[in-house]
Amino acid sequence: MTDFEPGWELYRSFLAVVREGSLSGAARQLGLTQPTVGRHVDALEQALGVGLFTRSQGGLAPTEGALALVAHAEAMASAAEALRRAASGEAEDDSGTVRITASEMIGVEVLPPILARFREKHPRIVIEMVLSNRSDDLIRRDADIAVRMIRPTQSALVARKVGVVMLGMHGHRTLIETCGMPKSAGELLGMPVIGFDREASIRRLKDLGGVPLTRDLFAYRCDSDIGAFGALKAGFGFGMCQYPLAKRYPDLVPVLPGAFQFELDIWIVMHEDLKTSRRMRLVFDHLAEEMTAYVREGDAAAKKVAGA
Repeated sequence: MTDFEPGWELYRSFLAVVREGSLSGAARQLGLTQPTVGRHVDALEQALGVGLFTRSQGGLAPTEGALALVAHAEAMASAAEALRRAASGEAEDDSGTVRITASEMIGVEVLPPILARFREKHPRIVIEMVLSNRSDDLIRRDADIAVRMIRPTQSALVARKVGVVMLGMHGHRTLIETCGMPKSAGELLGMPVIGFDREASIRRLKDLGGVPLTRDLFAYRCDSDIGAFGALKAGFGFGMCQYPLAKRYPDLVPVLPGAFQFELDIWIVMHEDLKTSRRMRLVFDHLAEEMTAYVREGDAAAKKVAGA
């Protein structure tokens, strides 16, 4: 190890090689030349006194020493992105960049019209969207604002619960015309049902109408919520859907109301250090207001179904 302190550009190239598996792939990702990325890796190895990659048939494989550095390099990358976003606009100006993270379903099906309405009022604010079902770490500044389905636990976060969204079993009209409307849980499970593939995902539901779940019960298996929703809209099988979302697709019909019902909390979350940024507050308050309306829409739809 030398007394030379490696700069961020060396770690950035190192992280790109880990992710891409080759110097050429890292160079394309970063917009650099392959020799430049190679020099960065060599300089980092010299500065740290460890070998970072070995050549394999598939390209460059990270060593154990390199793998130990990945989490730290990713934290540096998140910090660098957060610095860039912070510098993109003045604290009291409605311009700059805001990075939002949300689940696939919320990010694809719910947030786009909400954010489109926000842009009409604040066209100079740029939105970056991260679609992920994992809880991105706001403490590490992987994102600025999160729409989460679980209550955050870190004390350094500002969180606002906007309500509870209800989910129920639904089916496409064409499917019901073909299979008939199920009258019980047992009858439903004898029909095509959309569910999960991996056991870890199946345990999220535990049971369906009191019936223990196994992957053998599902005619369509997909661990992506947005993928399962696509199959539901296509009429492949019966599946769970948020009531306010199903209301927007007239061909989706509630099935066995009340028998299959789940609740998901919705929280809007950001780091407390961002409270002084006007653009962050604007996005946070807009999401809280609009998601509250979304929850109320779902509550009204669920009550209407229950009373039908």
